[in-house]
Amino acid sequence: QVQLVESGGGLVQAGGSLRLSCAASGRTFSSYARGWFRQAPGKEREFVAGISWSGGSTYYADSVKGRFTISRDNAKNTVYLQMNSLNPEDTALYCCAAGKGSTMATTLADFGSWGQGTQVTVSS
Repeated sequence: QVQLVESGGGLVQAGGSLRLSCAASGRTFSSYARGWFRQAPGKEREFVAGISWSGGSTYYADSVKGRFTISRDNAKNTVYLQMNSLNPEDTALYCCAAGKGSTMATTLADFGSWGQGTQVTVSS
């Protein structure tokens, strides 16, 4: 059974940092693109960051560019999201996903496996 499990969320003050992790089990995703999405209350799920299978290509939503960094460790079947300079607008449930292919993926339809999410709350 494929599982993606996120960790690292929590409550942080504005300007602070968090590092999210997403560990996969039941299947290796080293040959697949990975990504992070987030969903705030009352809003649609939105793309945050994506990374190709090798880690050689990354892509970010404009709202997080320059503040967030996505990375991966294929040996550990894990993807990370380093979030710096957090602000209250970043408050959301953050979910990781595994792509259907190896190339860059940025839309919901590009991803086939999802985690349950980890909550990030940024206080002002």
